Amino acid sequence: MPLWVPVTLVAALFQTWRTALQQRLRGRLSVGTAGLVRYLYAVPVGLALLLSYRAVSGAVLPTPTPGFVLACAVAGLAQVLGTSLLIMAFGHRNFAVGTAYAKTDAVQAALLSWLLLGEALAPVAWLGIGVGVCGVLTLSLAGRGLHPGTLLRATVQPAALCGLGAGTGFAVAGVGIKAATVALGASDVILGALFALVVTNVLQTLMQGGYMAWREPAGLRDAFSSWRSSAWVGALSAGGSACWFVSFALAPVALVRTLGQVEMPFTLLFSRFYLDESLRHADVAGLALIVCGVILVLLFH
Repeated sequence: MPLWVPVTLVAALFQTWRTALQQRLRGRLSVGTAGLVRYLYAVPVGLALLLSYRAVSGAVLPTPTPGFVLACAVAGLAQVLGTSLLIMAFGHRNFAVGTAYAKTDAVQAALLSWLLLGEALAPVAWLGIGVGVCGVLTLSLAGRGLHPGTLLRATVQPAALCGLGAGTGFAVAGVGIKAATVALGASDVILGALFALVVTNVLQTLMQGGYMAWREPAGLRDAFSSWRSSAWVGALSAGGSACWFVSFALAPVALVRTLGQVEMPFTLLFSRFYLDESLRHADVAGLALIVCGVILVLLFH
Protein backbone atom coordinates (compact mmCIF):
# COMPACT_ATOMS: atom_id res chain seq x y z
CA MET A 1 0.00 0.00 0.00
CA PRO A 2 1.43 3.43 -0.93
CA LEU A 3 2.32 5.57 2.08
CA TRP A 4 0.01 8.42 1.03
CA VAL A 5 -3.09 6.24 1.49
CA PRO A 6 -2.89 5.65 5.29
CA VAL A 7 -1.52 9.19 5.76
CA THR A 8 -4.58 10.64 3.99
CA LEU A 9 -6.94 8.50 6.08
CA VAL A 10 -5.31 9.82 9.25
CA ALA A 11 -5.59 13.37 7.87
CA ALA A 12 -9.33 12.95 7.31
CA LEU A 13 -9.77 11.55 10.83
CA PHE A 14 -7.86 14.47 12.37
CA GLN A 15 -9.90 16.93 10.31
CA THR A 16 -13.19 15.44 11.50
CA TRP A 17 -12.03 15.63 15.11
CA ARG A 18 -10.75 19.20 14.72
CA THR A 19 -13.96 20.35 13.09
CA ALA A 20 -15.98 18.97 16.01
CA LEU A 21 -13.85 20.88 18.52
CA GLN A 22 -13.88 24.03 16.41
CA GLN A 23 -17.67 23.89 16.16
CA ARG A 24 -17.85 23.77 19.95
CA LEU A 25 -15.66 26.87 20.16
CA ARG A 26 -17.98 28.70 17.76
CA GLY A 27 -20.40 29.15 20.64
CA ARG A 28 -17.85 31.35 22.43
CA LEU A 29 -15.72 32.80 19.64
CA SER A 30 -16.49 34.73 16.48
CA VAL A 31 -16.08 33.19 13.03
CA GLY A 32 -12.80 35.02 12.49
CA THR A 33 -11.39 34.07 15.89
CA ALA A 34 -12.37 30.42 15.47
CA GLY A 35 -10.50 30.43 12.17
CA LEU A 36 -7.46 32.23 13.57
CA VAL A 37 -6.85 29.80 16.43
CA ARG A 38 -6.67 27.01 13.87
CA TYR A 39 -3.52 28.57 12.38
CA LEU A 40 -2.08 30.38 15.39
CA TYR A 41 -1.81 27.36 17.66
CA ALA A 42 -0.85 25.06 14.81
CA VAL A 43 2.48 26.87 14.35
CA PRO A 44 4.29 25.58 17.46
CA VAL A 45 2.93 22.06 16.97
CA GLY A 46 3.95 22.03 13.32
CA LEU A 47 7.40 23.34 14.24
CA ALA A 48 7.75 20.58 16.84
CA LEU A 49 6.80 17.97 14.22
CA LEU A 50 9.33 19.41 11.77
CA LEU A 51 12.20 19.48 14.25
CA SER A 52 11.36 16.02 15.60
CA TYR A 53 11.37 14.52 12.12
CA ARG A 54 14.62 16.29 11.30
CA ALA A 55 16.23 14.91 14.46
CA VAL A 56 15.12 11.36 13.65
CA SER A 57 15.91 11.43 9.93
CA GLY A 58 19.09 13.51 10.13
CA ALA A 59 18.04 15.42 7.02
CA VAL A 60 19.11 19.01 6.47
CA LEU A 61 16.47 21.71 6.46
CA PRO A 62 15.89 22.98 2.90
CA THR A 63 16.49 26.56 1.83
CA PRO A 64 13.27 28.34 0.87
CA THR A 65 13.07 29.92 -2.58
CA PRO A 66 10.85 32.85 -3.67
CA GLY A 67 8.71 30.45 -5.68
CA PHE A 68 8.24 28.24 -2.63
CA VAL A 69 7.18 31.15 -0.39
CA LEU A 70 4.80 32.45 -3.06
CA ALA A 71 3.18 29.03 -3.47
CA CYS A 72 2.77 28.73 0.32
CA ALA A 73 1.20 32.19 0.46
CA VAL A 74 -1.24 31.38 -2.35
CA ALA A 75 -2.18 28.04 -0.77
CA GLY A 76 -2.61 29.62 2.66
CA LEU A 77 -4.73 32.50 1.38
CA ALA A 78 -6.86 30.14 -0.73
CA GLN A 79 -7.56 27.98 2.32
CA VAL A 80 -8.50 31.02 4.44
CA LEU A 81 -10.83 32.34 1.71
CA GLY A 82 -12.31 28.89 1.11
CA THR A 83 -13.12 28.52 4.80
CA SER A 84 -14.70 31.98 4.89
CA LEU A 85 -16.83 31.25 1.82
CA LEU A 86 -17.98 27.97 3.33
CA ILE A 87 -19.07 29.80 6.50
CA MET A 88 -20.88 32.34 4.30
CA ALA A 89 -22.66 29.45 2.57
CA PHE A 90 -23.87 28.28 5.98
CA GLY A 91 -25.34 31.75 6.56
CA HIS A 92 -27.63 31.56 3.53
CA ARG A 93 -31.00 29.89 3.62
CA ASN A 94 -30.11 26.84 1.55
CA PHE A 95 -26.96 25.84 3.40
CA ALA A 96 -27.27 22.20 2.30
CA VAL A 97 -26.72 23.27 -1.31
CA GLY A 98 -23.68 25.34 -0.31
CA THR A 99 -22.17 22.40 1.54
CA ALA A 100 -22.82 20.05 -1.37
CA TYR A 101 -21.20 22.33 -3.92
CA ALA A 102 -18.20 22.90 -1.65
CA LYS A 103 -17.55 19.17 -1.83
CA THR A 104 -16.83 19.46 -5.56
CA ASP A 105 -13.27 20.38 -4.56
CA ALA A 106 -12.05 16.93 -5.66
CA VAL A 107 -13.17 17.52 -9.26
CA GLN A 108 -11.88 21.10 -9.26
CA ALA A 109 -8.54 19.93 -7.83
CA ALA A 110 -8.30 17.29 -10.58
CA LEU A 111 -8.82 19.92 -13.27
CA LEU A 112 -6.46 22.48 -11.71
CA SER A 113 -3.68 19.98 -11.04
CA TRP A 114 -3.99 18.72 -14.62
CA LEU A 115 -3.84 22.23 -16.07
CA LEU A 116 -1.20 23.72 -13.75
CA LEU A 117 0.91 20.75 -12.68
CA GLY A 118 0.40 18.32 -15.55
CA GLU A 119 -0.92 15.59 -13.23
CA ALA A 120 -2.78 13.34 -15.68
CA LEU A 121 -5.18 10.67 -14.44
CA ALA A 122 -6.47 7.48 -16.03
CA PRO A 123 -10.09 7.58 -17.29
CA VAL A 124 -11.19 5.13 -14.60
CA ALA A 125 -9.69 7.41 -11.94
CA TRP A 126 -11.81 10.27 -13.30
CA LEU A 127 -14.83 7.97 -13.06
CA GLY A 128 -13.93 7.20 -9.44
CA ILE A 129 -13.70 10.90 -8.65
CA GLY A 130 -17.13 11.47 -10.16
CA VAL A 131 -18.67 8.55 -8.24
CA GLY A 132 -17.13 9.82 -5.01
CA VAL A 133 -18.51 13.33 -5.56
CA CYS A 134 -21.96 11.84 -6.21
CA GLY A 135 -21.67 10.03 -2.89
CA VAL A 136 -20.72 13.22 -1.08
CA LEU A 137 -23.65 15.06 -2.68
CA THR A 138 -25.97 12.26 -1.58
CA LEU A 139 -24.76 12.54 2.01
CA SER A 140 -24.84 16.35 2.01
CA LEU A 141 -28.38 16.53 0.64
CA ALA A 142 -29.84 13.49 2.41
CA GLY A 143 -33.32 14.26 3.71
CA ARG A 144 -33.39 17.71 2.08
CA GLY A 145 -35.81 16.74 -0.66
CA LEU A 146 -33.64 18.25 -3.39
CA HIS A 147 -34.06 16.51 -6.73
CA PRO A 148 -31.54 16.93 -9.59
CA GLY A 149 -33.66 19.59 -11.27
CA THR A 150 -34.03 21.53 -8.03
CA LEU A 151 -30.31 21.25 -7.39
CA LEU A 152 -29.54 22.51 -10.89
CA ARG A 153 -31.80 25.53 -10.46
CA ALA A 154 -30.23 26.22 -7.07
CA THR A 155 -26.81 26.62 -8.71
CA VAL A 156 -27.33 30.35 -9.11
CA GLN A 157 -28.32 30.87 -5.47
CA PRO A 158 -25.84 32.65 -3.15
CA ALA A 159 -25.35 29.51 -1.06
CA ALA A 160 -24.35 27.50 -4.13
CA LEU A 161 -22.04 30.21 -5.44
CA CYS A 162 -20.34 30.48 -2.04
CA GLY A 163 -20.07 26.69 -1.92
CA LEU A 164 -18.48 26.52 -5.36
CA GLY A 165 -16.10 29.31 -4.35
CA ALA A 166 -15.19 27.40 -1.20
CA GLY A 167 -14.50 24.27 -3.24
CA THR A 168 -12.29 26.31 -5.56
CA GLY A 169 -10.40 27.73 -2.59
CA PHE A 170 -9.72 24.26 -1.18
CA ALA A 171 -8.71 22.96 -4.61
CA VAL A 172 -6.30 25.87 -5.14
CA ALA A 173 -4.88 25.27 -1.66
CA GLY A 174 -4.10 21.65 -2.50
CA VAL A 175 -2.48 22.56 -5.81
CA GLY A 176 -0.52 25.37 -4.13
CA ILE A 177 0.80 23.01 -1.47
CA LYS A 178 1.94 20.55 -4.13
CA ALA A 179 3.57 23.37 -6.11
CA ALA A 180 5.35 24.57 -2.96
CA THR A 181 6.89 21.16 -2.24
CA VAL A 182 7.98 20.85 -5.86
CA ALA A 183 9.53 24.34 -5.84
CA LEU A 184 11.36 23.58 -2.60
CA GLY A 185 13.04 20.55 -4.14
CA ALA A 186 13.91 18.97 -0.78
CA SER A 187 15.83 15.70 -0.91
CA ASP A 188 13.50 14.33 1.78
CA VAL A 189 9.90 14.76 0.59
CA ILE A 190 8.38 14.41 4.06
CA LEU A 191 10.76 16.98 5.53
CA GLY A 192 9.89 19.34 2.70
CA ALA A 193 6.16 18.88 3.32
CA LEU A 194 6.52 19.61 7.05
CA PHE A 195 8.65 22.66 6.25
CA ALA A 196 5.93 23.90 3.88
CA LEU A 197 3.35 23.33 6.62
CA VAL A 198 5.17 25.57 9.10
CA VAL A 199 5.73 28.35 6.56
CA THR A 200 2.10 28.21 5.39
CA ASN A 201 0.71 28.31 8.93
CA VAL A 202 2.93 31.28 9.80
CA LEU A 203 1.73 33.16 6.71
CA GLN A 204 -1.90 32.28 7.47
CA THR A 205 -1.51 33.53 11.05
CA LEU A 206 -0.06 36.81 9.78
CA MET A 207 -2.81 37.23 7.17
CA GLN A 208 -5.76 36.35 9.39
CA GLY A 209 -4.26 37.98 12.49
CA GLY A 210 -3.47 41.18 10.59
CA TYR A 211 -6.99 41.36 9.24
CA MET A 212 -8.48 40.85 12.69
CA ALA A 213 -6.17 43.43 14.26
CA TRP A 214 -7.60 45.86 11.72
CA ARG A 215 -11.26 44.82 11.74
CA GLU A 216 -11.87 42.84 14.93
CA PRO A 217 -9.31 43.60 17.67
CA ALA A 218 -11.57 42.15 20.38
CA GLY A 219 -11.62 38.82 18.54
CA LEU A 220 -7.84 38.90 18.30
CA ARG A 221 -7.64 39.22 22.09
CA ASP A 222 -10.11 36.34 22.47
CA ALA A 223 -7.80 34.12 20.41
CA PHE A 224 -5.11 34.48 23.06
CA SER A 225 -7.35 34.47 26.15
CA SER A 226 -8.98 31.18 25.05
CA TRP A 227 -5.67 29.37 24.63
CA ARG A 228 -6.57 26.47 26.93
CA SER A 229 -9.30 25.21 24.64
CA SER A 230 -8.08 26.74 21.39
CA ALA A 231 -4.69 25.05 21.63
CA TRP A 232 -6.35 21.67 21.09
CA VAL A 233 -7.89 22.89 17.83
CA GLY A 234 -4.47 24.09 16.69
CA ALA A 235 -2.83 20.81 17.65
CA LEU A 236 -5.36 18.72 15.73
CA SER A 237 -5.16 21.14 12.80
CA ALA A 238 -1.37 20.81 12.72
CA GLY A 239 -1.54 17.02 12.87
CA GLY A 240 -4.15 16.83 10.12
CA SER A 241 -2.43 19.43 7.95
CA ALA A 242 0.90 17.64 8.32
CA CYS A 243 -0.71 14.51 6.93
CA TRP A 244 -2.39 16.45 4.10
CA PHE A 245 0.88 18.15 3.14
CA VAL A 246 2.75 14.85 3.12
CA SER A 247 0.04 13.20 1.02
CA PHE A 248 0.04 16.06 -1.51
CA ALA A 249 3.82 15.72 -1.79
CA LEU A 250 3.61 11.97 -2.41
CA ALA A 251 0.60 11.65 -4.74
CA PRO A 252 -1.48 13.62 -7.25
CA VAL A 253 -3.70 16.23 -5.60
CA ALA A 254 -6.92 14.85 -7.10
CA LEU A 255 -6.31 11.37 -5.70
CA VAL A 256 -5.62 12.73 -2.23
CA ARG A 257 -8.74 14.91 -2.32
CA THR A 258 -10.86 11.97 -3.46
CA LEU A 259 -9.60 9.65 -0.75
CA GLY A 260 -10.01 12.50 1.73
CA GLN A 261 -13.76 12.32 1.15
CA VAL A 262 -13.81 9.53 3.73
CA GLU A 263 -14.14 12.46 6.15
CA MET A 264 -17.87 12.31 5.37
CA PRO A 265 -18.27 8.61 6.33
CA PHE A 266 -16.13 9.24 9.43
CA THR A 267 -18.57 11.96 10.48
CA LEU A 268 -21.53 9.73 9.66
CA LEU A 269 -20.18 6.77 11.62
CA PHE A 270 -19.29 9.02 14.55
CA SER A 271 -22.88 10.30 14.70
CA ARG A 272 -24.24 6.75 14.50
CA PHE A 273 -22.12 4.89 17.02
CA TYR A 274 -21.09 7.71 19.38
CA LEU A 275 -24.17 9.95 19.31
CA ASP A 276 -26.56 7.03 18.67
CA GLU A 277 -28.24 8.75 15.72
CA SER A 278 -30.07 6.62 13.16
CA LEU A 279 -28.91 6.16 9.57
CA ARG A 280 -31.19 6.91 6.62
CA HIS A 281 -31.23 4.97 3.37
CA ALA A 282 -29.70 7.98 1.60
CA ASP A 283 -26.85 7.96 4.13
CA VAL A 284 -26.05 4.33 3.37
CA ALA A 285 -26.27 4.97 -0.38
CA GLY A 286 -23.94 7.96 -0.13
CA LEU A 287 -21.48 5.99 1.97
CA ALA A 288 -21.49 3.15 -0.58
CA LEU A 289 -20.87 5.56 -3.48
CA ILE A 290 -17.92 7.20 -1.70
CA VAL A 291 -16.37 3.81 -0.96
CA CYS A 292 -16.85 2.72 -4.60
CA GLY A 293 -15.29 5.94 -5.86
CA VAL A 294 -12.29 5.56 -3.57
CA ILE A 295 -11.81 1.94 -4.66
CA LEU A 296 -11.87 2.93 -8.34
CA VAL A 297 -9.31 5.67 -7.75
CA LEU A 298 -6.98 3.47 -5.71
CA LEU A 299 -7.11 0.52 -8.08
CA PHE A 300 -6.84 2.33 -11.40
CA HIS A 301 -4.94 5.58 -10.75
